[in-house]
Amino acid sequence: MATKSTVYKAELEISDIDRGYYATHTLTLAQHPSETNRRLMARLIAFVLFADERLEFGRGLSNEEDPDLWRRDYTGNIESWIELGQPDESSVRRACGRAQQVILVNYSGNSAEVWWTKNESSLARSKNLTVIDLDSSEVESATRFLQRTMRLQVMIQEGCCQLMCDNETVDVRPRVRMAPNR
Repeated sequence: MATKSTVYKAELEISDIDRGYYATHTLTLAQHPSETNRRLMARLIAFVLFADERLEFGRGLSNEEDPDLWRRDYTGNIESWIELGQPDESSVRRACGRAQQVILVNYSGNSAEVWWTKNESSLARSKNLTVIDLDSSEVESATRFLQRTMRLQVMIQEGCCQLMCDNETVDVRPRVRMAPNR
């Protein structure tokens, strides 16, 4: 018998001062049996960083054709394609052709550095691509908030994302490696 996904419920109260976005999101996250807690938390942090009323989780690990997160307009066109980890160059090019904006979120420390060194020059040709890094130790610290039902307050200001639960706070400072010229 196949192992089933673990389901998490999260209520996020987001105050993104940098973007002027204030909302509460009630989310259901399915953790694939092969997904680590750190990757699950990285997905949740990616949601927080790009929160929008139409942002939703893709089918993720169970379907490689979907991103981890995406935002579609009301006609179904993909506005934002958000992928975690270190996809191969052909996957990135395909995503850049399908979406207005593609965001890659790395969260794995040294392997992200190796991946970036190998792919930086070829990824630079993608004009609608943003690459950000989350510090692996910060993401690991945030995993202590993981519970089957959780309620987090989030504040984003001057590029710093603060996750708060009860009396604990974890700061996550995304680092932008590459962004489109605007």
